[in-house]
Amino acid sequence: MAISGELDLNSALAQLANARYAPESTNGAGGAASSRQGAETLTVLTSLAEVRAAVNEIAATAQRLISIYTPDLEPDLYDQTAFLDVIKHFVLTRSFSKVRVLLAEPTRVMRDNIRYVAAQSQQRASSYLIADDRAIVYRMRADTWDGVADINNPSAARVYLQEFDQVWNASAAEHGLRAARRG
Repeated sequence: MAISGELDLNSALAQLANARYAPESTNGAGGAASSRQGAETLTVLTSLAEVRAAVNEIAATAQRLISIYTPDLEPDLYDQTAFLDVIKHFVLTRSFSKVRVLLAEPTRVMRDNIRYVAAQSQQRASSYLIADDRAIVYRMRADTWDGVADINNPSAARVYLQEFDQVWNASAAEHGLRAARRG
């Protein structure tokens, strides 16, 4: 990564030092959104329920692009009616919308717009969802629910979106799978 990218990443991660814990709202994702209307938009996440609510909220803010980096599509997180409804609404109501998914361990799901992380790409233990280039839900380790969500952090979102794009471009979709779908 270039030095400017490292500085951007360090700046974005420095915000974590000032993060405040926001307990899970009993009102659902709407309550979480109202608690973030002030200047502080970074929320610390510690449970599956909090990560689900954050993923749904961040995905619902997307206008044109949702990028997901996950080890195996994490069914406890993404195979949920609320999230699938958000994605369905996003794709059906925006004519140029795009959802991209990168799987580090692709054995569970195989679809056209899902790419496997190429063997030569640096695999990360993290998991994240980025909406456009401004909102992000990030977990440093995909095997825990501890992470952060920020509905308005273009600098952090762009750092991870740039990383996602690099891995996406290096990880072409499985040719045999595409050929089988057409046949």
